Order: sequence, then C-alpha cells, then structure tokens
Amino acid sequence: MSLRETDLYGPVKTFLEDQGYVVKAEVGAADVVAMRGSEPPVVVELKLGFSLALFHQCVERLKVSDDVYLAVAHKAGKPFYKAVKANTTLARRLGLGLMTVRVADGLVTVHCDPGPYVPRKNTKRQATLLREFARRQGDPNDGGQTRAGLVTAYRQDAIKIAIYLFEAGASKGADVARETGVSKATAMMRSNHYGWFEKIEKGVYGITPAGADAVAVSARVLGAG
Repeated sequence: MSLRETDLYGPVKTFLEDQGYVVKAEVGAADVVAMRGSEPPVVVELKLGFSLALFHQCVERLKVSDDVYLAVAHKAGKPFYKAVKANTTLARRLGLGLMTVRVADGLVTVHCDPGPYVPRKNTKRQATLLREFARRQGDPNDGGQTRAGLVTAYRQDAIKIAIYLFEAGASKGADVARETGVSKATAMMRSNHYGWFEKIEKGVYGITPAGADAVAVSARVLGAG
C-alpha cells in the first residue's frame, strides 16, 4: 500500500497535542493548524517529499503565521539524509521549521524551528574565496560549468611552470620559482598533482608528455583567451 500525505497527519497531530496544542486539519489553505492558548497559530504543511513547490507553499503561509513547518515523510538511506541536511539549511534561511515523520512508528523529528535567520559568515571560507579571486589571472572559466576542468589559480601556476620547463628544459626548483614567480614551484613539481612533471635528479625537474600537451592549450588557462 503506497504512502499518502494524510498518513503523516496522525503522527504530527499527536506530536503537537503532546505539547499542549489543539490541532485541526485543513483549516483554510493550511494542511494543519495548531493552537495553544493565546499563542500565534502553528501551521504545518504535509508532503511526502521535498520540492520547491513545498517551500513556496510554506513561504506563503508566513503571511498568516510566523510559525510554519514543513513536514516530510522520513525515508531510509543516505540520499534522504543528505536531502534533510540541505533542506534544513534552506528552511532556516527562509525562517521555516522542518520536521520529518516516520510513519511506521509515528516518530516525528524536528530538525529546525521557525525563526528569523541571522546569517553567520565563515571568515575562513571568505578569505579563501578572496585569495583565489586575487591570484587567478583573467577569467578563464564559463559561469555555470561543472567542477571538472575548472581552471584555478593553482592550475594557472602549474601551467606557468610547465611552460618554463617546456622552453628551458629540466631545471632546478629554485630557478623555476624565480623565473616564473611561482614561489611554491618546487613543492608543486614534487607533488605533481596533474602528472605534468618528473624528477630528473635531486632538486631538478623536467616536463612529461602530459605537461607538454597542457602547454599547447595554455593560452586560455592563463587568461589570455
């Protein structure tokens, strides 16, 4: 027997009644309305899964109450766990509450309560973003592209090193760093993230065939295209 949205109502009603609310279904446009004394109403919208339409619906309910919850049927598995985590963040930003309902045993779990969202900046991430922006030459990527093949400041530095080795031949790390302006050239050649470099002898590195191929398409990567 397939699950229906009405199957969520019983557990949610019991959950709210245990907290002293009087609960009624399908009041006006709301799936669930709960009242406790003179407090503002609590509104709950029931859905089997997450959707943009559900968030739109709950935002609309904020016109009648500040206490609005999404209630979604619980599902087993990692994809649902990740969905709950992501949608909890979204619900908080919108000032909504989020609960999941495990119909099998009636367990209701509240993941966040309604309330004004106060963004908290991650200063470390902001610094990383600004540093990458400042280091990157030109604008070599297309907005909206996937992460695969993304040109970063690190990749641009690796290209500079590859070009130098392609033109000058195997060189000492200190010489590469001085001539390219890439202070971490030796460490980058040693780690060989892209497979472009090879160690010739202690402190001396050369370019691999893969590195030579990368040089051939280097113009756009360095922001010249």
